Amino acid sequence: MTAPPLRVLVVDDEPPIRKLLRMGLGTQEYRVIEAPDGRTALDLMREKPDLIILDLGLPDMEGLELLRTIRARNESVPIVVLSSRADEVAKVQALDLGADDYVTKPFSMPELEARVRVALRHYQSREASEGASVLQVGDLVVDISHHWVTVGGRLVELTPREFALLAFLARRPGRVLTHGAILAEVWGADGAGHVEYLRVYTRSLRRKLADDRANPRLVTEPGVGYRLIARP
Repeated sequence: MTAPPLRVLVVDDEPPIRKLLRMGLGTQEYRVIEAPDGRTALDLMREKPDLIILDLGLPDMEGLELLRTIRARNESVPIVVLSSRADEVAKVQALDLGADDYVTKPFSMPELEARVRVALRHYQSREASEGASVLQVGDLVVDISHHWVTVGGRLVELTPREFALLAFLARRPGRVLTHGAILAEVWGADGAGHVEYLRVYTRSLRRKLADDRANPRLVTEPGVGYRLIARP
């Protein structure tokens, strides 16, 4: 039996954008559900979309507030923000509120389709690893119970703080985690505002994981945060 098409909820007040997404995603065999405003988007959550593409400039409510509301109702559905706001502040706010990715307008349809595929793939990885004691991201394995890490079968010795940082990233593969979110999780209240901690510890992690600068697994999102990906 053929699986039903994945449902993508597109929340955007511009009809040409919705039409473009409907046609582009339709060719990839997604079923597109459209909402021109926030109220309609909340009503359409009953359709249980597999992914949401969300514009922040909506006529009836602030897009970030809608993002917050959606996340309160559904902690796991992948959300890709599609917005003309290109400043780092907007990106950090959206990602801190639970967006999985952020694409700025104008955009190319192939790029957006790729971001959608990646968000769905990482969602499936997160679902599989939820509650798991052993996390795997490509050739990187993090054993939560035994507190050890291997890369390509090679045992890597980490400090407790390095391990906590890596485990937090590995729980959310592919997702951009902001500086604030990482500091709050790994350092608690003592880490607030201390982005320099992350520079020191990510530099150490990259060295111990033998990360290739040209093809890294620990990716820096300038001015925003970090993401851990499966290196090809």
